[in-house]
Amino acid sequence: MKRWKWAVIVAMACTSILCALPLAAQDYPTKPVEMVVPFGPGGGTDLTARAIADVCTKYLGQPLVVINKPGASGIIGSQYALNSKQDGYTMLMVGGSHTVSVPHFRSMTFNPITDFDPIIRFTVQRIGFYVKSDSKWKTMKDFLQEVKQNPEKYTYGSSGVGTIHHAAVLVTEQRTGIRLIHVPSKSGGAESLAALAGGHLDMAIASPNEADALVQGGRIRCLAITAQERSPAAPGVPTMRELGHDVYLDIQMGLAFPKGVPQAIRQKVHDAGKKVYDDPQFKDRAEKLKLELSYLNGDDFRKALKTMYDQVGESVKK
Repeated sequence: MKRWKWAVIVAMACTSILCALPLAAQDYPTKPVEMVVPFGPGGGTDLTARAIADVCTKYLGQPLVVINKPGASGIIGSQYALNSKQDGYTMLMVGGSHTVSVPHFRSMTFNPITDFDPIIRFTVQRIGFYVKSDSKWKTMKDFLQEVKQNPEKYTYGSSGVGTIHHAAVLVTEQRTGIRLIHVPSKSGGAESLAALAGGHLDMAIASPNEADALVQGGRIRCLAITAQERSPAAPGVPTMRELGHDVYLDIQMGLAFPKGVPQAIRQKVHDAGKKVYDDPQFKDRAEKLKLELSYLNGDDFRKALKTMYDQVGESVKK
């Protein structure tokens, strides 16, 4: 009889626990959710995060609070998010240099691909190869042909060592056989673009929103981008893949949880995020910030990130 009573008690306890799990997900969130930006206020990642947060509250039911944790090229903020409780109340903005390139240049205690679960991608930012408008190279094919014949003769500028812009050239060098001289910037892509326009560099690697003013002013032009497909903002610029070179690197912006957050909570945040993506207020804000919207669900976002992460890793190890 006693054994029977204990069996009933144990069964009831297990049932209570199992029932509580979906209820916890249904109730989520019951308090504000932190969105960690591993860079300082005012940058591209921060502005994108705030555009998402401003709209997401009405779909998630609680405020998304942007928390800036800059330092060590994004590692400090990433580590902060990774060390948080796996309860769905701390997420990380992922997809840029701190996710796919910096880990190959710095010693880290975690893997940004396997230790986080991507939830949703909102935007992409293309990476372009820019030359002066009066450059002798009219196409990327012309540039690659001459540089291959003259290794380490020509210079390029990037936003810094270990950034995704730097990594784009490393991958290109590995997959085309060229060799360039790197002139890293100390203050970001704008410095490299100014040096290019001033005739101090042969090429600069930058994102379209950084280069737009100089392009519109007729001072520089883009030879190619490292995306999977052409950009709607510059449909006449070919991708490296179109030119026969398997180079795919985009700056992507989306959300991820540290690994271990329940699937039901991840799905709830994804669904709220997809409503944000489709919201006219967010689209209008994205247009003003010159963000290119490009949705991916969590699984596809992870695949895209891993593809880029692996490309950079291969090029750095060479």
